[in-house]
Amino acid sequence: MARTPKSAKQSSKPALPASAEQLLDELVTGPMTAEAVQDTFMLLKKALIERALGAELGQHLGYPAGQARPEASSNQRNGKSRKTVLTDDGPLKLDIPRDRDGSFAPILIPKHARRFTGFDDKIIAMYARGMSVREIRAFLDEQYGTDVSPEFISSVTDEVMEEVQAWQNRPLDPMLPVVFFDALRVKIRDEGLVQNKAVYLALGVLPDGSREILGLWIETTEGAKFWMRVFNDLKTRGVQDILIAVTDGLKGMPQALEVVFPATTLQTCIVHLIRNSLSYAGWKERRTIAAALRPIYAAVNAQAAREALDEFAASPWGLKYPMIVKAWKDAWEQVIPFFVFPPAIRRVIYTTNAIESVNAQLRKIIKTRGHFPTDDAAIKLLWLALRNIAVKWGSATHHWTEAMQQFAVLYEERFTRPRIDSQPAG
Repeated sequence: MARTPKSAKQSSKPALPASAEQLLDELVTGPMTAEAVQDTFMLLKKALIERALGAELGQHLGYPAGQARPEASSNQRNGKSRKTVLTDDGPLKLDIPRDRDGSFAPILIPKHARRFTGFDDKIIAMYARGMSVREIRAFLDEQYGTDVSPEFISSVTDEVMEEVQAWQNRPLDPMLPVVFFDALRVKIRDEGLVQNKAVYLALGVLPDGSREILGLWIETTEGAKFWMRVFNDLKTRGVQDILIAVTDGLKGMPQALEVVFPATTLQTCIVHLIRNSLSYAGWKERRTIAAALRPIYAAVNAQAAREALDEFAASPWGLKYPMIVKAWKDAWEQVIPFFVFPPAIRRVIYTTNAIESVNAQLRKIIKTRGHFPTDDAAIKLLWLALRNIAVKWGSATHHWTEAMQQFAVLYEERFTRPRIDSQPAG
């Protein structure tokens, strides 16, 4: 019996459907179960991937399957190898074409790769939502019947560290009208011991009113040296000026800010100061004390505010709770800048709620983790979580249109010059 030439076999293969409708007409001839739909989909995916790999090999060799090998070429097809890869829909067994001299390196599914595009994203998305490695393994096993090792999941999530580093080193705007600084505590293993470390976040309000997390920094203890490192990092990445820095009494910041950004106004968070004040009083008294404190921070200027503070100190509440008076007087140098600003800017810097809200969402994600094995592991999860949080932000800070006008009047060229300089030449 005569053998059919390969070229004839190739030509006898049916052509691909010209449209999705034609494909469906050929596949769906009657009712199908969910399992049948899934099986058909996986079979199509397998066929499509294998066809694409075959096309890759044909391009590598210089001639398609079914055609005779050119005389100038010494390499040729050499069968197939079986390989199981993880996909969005579960494990898939593939026949990977090979060449004789072993020079073929597929792009679609690279050598040694065990995952098809998209599967990593599922793992990273689950990790970013705070799921533990154990929970991710259980989910993959339940949904896909796939048992993966903890090392496998770690290797997937570790791949984002390059993105984290790029994000940490990305250029920043030359002028930032407002930057909020805050910290949250996490447990991290360091030299065999689990320690409480602080993760410091900087949230910047950009000239157009949009918000951006500028960076993450981990430190066991805060102080002037640490803040010098943070501010120099911002400066290295392009920040030339910060108009207002809003904090809650972070140690060492005033000294470091004076060195790196001497023109920056350091403003304490008024809401934090109020909360700290109320912590000295009983629950039943707090509402009344809060009302008694309001004339201080609602004053028209610093002199009126100081008079209101003196009146509070001489009042029954001030005499009963001298620690409240002390808290305001100790923070006074960082309180009084507030009274220079017009109302629209006051509304922007009155509270650090913008960054506190971010930290509250991060705490929900990390609360069930116990501790992190390394600083990088903590940064990795927090960055993934921040990426999800930032997607939900609106276009601009509340009341920014009015605030922007007042910034321009109050700061003049410090506010407008970087925006002018950054515009491309006409």
